[in-house]
Amino acid sequence: MNKITQLFSIKYPIIQGGMIWNSGYKLASAVSNAGGLGLIGAGSMYPEVFREHIQKCKKATDKPFGVNVPMLYPNIEELMQIIVEEDVKIVFTSAGNPKTWTSFLKEKGITVVHVVSSTKFALKAQEAGVDAIVAEGFEAGGHNGRDETTTLTLIPMVKEKITIPIIAAGGIATGRGMLAALTLGADGVQMGSRFAATFESSAHENFKQTIVNTAEGDTMLTLKELAPVRLIKNKFYNDVQQVYANCGTVDDLKNVLGRARAKKGMFEGDLEEGELEIGQVAGLIYEIISVNTVFQNILAEFQTAKKEVTTFEF
Repeated sequence: MNKITQLFSIKYPIIQGGMIWNSGYKLASAVSNAGGLGLIGAGSMYPEVFREHIQKCKKATDKPFGVNVPMLYPNIEELMQIIVEEDVKIVFTSAGNPKTWTSFLKEKGITVVHVVSSTKFALKAQEAGVDAIVAEGFEAGGHNGRDETTTLTLIPMVKEKITIPIIAAGGIATGRGMLAALTLGADGVQMGSRFAATFESSAHENFKQTIVNTAEGDTMLTLKELAPVRLIKNKFYNDVQQVYANCGTVDDLKNVLGRARAKKGMFEGDLEEGELEIGQVAGLIYEIISVNTVFQNILAEFQTAKKEVTTFEF
């Protein structure tokens, strides 16, 4: 047992990313049933849909699960009310100031975790009273840090400065990656891309297959002027790059982005016009498999790698 398994009352220190359009109740409950912590991604759900997924998740698992709430959500007050009404015990917050909701949630007896991309924000989250942080390197898919700090350097830097548990995220999809993150000082890992390419993920089959086909160098961090996001290079990405090439304004970028691009790509399967958010580690994902198989593979590889490391001599 370590700090993270203790904090969430789970078997393995493996947390599933609360990814928009990928993380419905089927994925969250499957991860929790396998011994990790599943998260419902609230960012892509209307309030009534969010409530429905929480209720279905409760029926699908008797293990702990949580929700991920991006602070940028327009009607966040409604989501927070639903979380309290449905007696959700664990909340991951992201993309905003942790001070805004942490005390409200803690007063209700809820465990709060905040996602950060720098030591500065890790310290702010700790000061706000969160129970743990997710330190996410810029290898990660989706919305990301502007500073482009990698997981390899971020985890030990954060570890030096804070006392609360650290969950490493960004570029982790294997047992070896998990061992590396824990060796660097993390207490647990969060994986998004690997769980997006599972049978239980709510993503479109076209997107899942694209993850499997994604190779090294096929993703890029862009749109820093709006909100930095790592996505697969496709027609939409090329359209964004054309705006940059033409020295376009922020408004020009907003016009190209438009609305519902992520839904179009990840949920509806439009591989040309959609925003296909995935991490660099997609280059190590070779097949769509079940959540149970993901756990079996990661845990077996973790043990093998651990034994190999102990045989090193210098």
